[in-house]
Amino acid sequence: MGMNRDMMARLQQMQEKALKAQSELQEQVVDGSAGGGAVTIAVTGGLKVESLKIEPEVVDPDDIEMLEDLITAAVNEALQKVQGLQTQQLAGLAGQFGINLPK
Repeated sequence: MGMNRDMMARLQQMQEKALKAQSELQEQVVDGSAGGGAVTIAVTGGLKVESLKIEPEVVDPDDIEMLEDLITAAVNEALQKVQGLQTQQLAGLAGQFGINLPK
């Protein structure tokens, strides 16, 4: 059983919208921070680190572990925000085509 032209056109439209959404996501930037802003990181929706800032007062050569923990926490926060962007975008695309995603 072959697909009719309407179905093919709809699939093509879905693919184009998905590619556009993916491109837009790549350009979005979210921030994560830890230690009251002592460490901040900016990450794109494409999971590329744009910047990492560390306030000088949290750099203690005798306590590298604390700095590592702050960086890890900031990265994890930023990645969580990227996941949120991805989920929003997927839900928006699905909604355009009448697909209900589980919550």
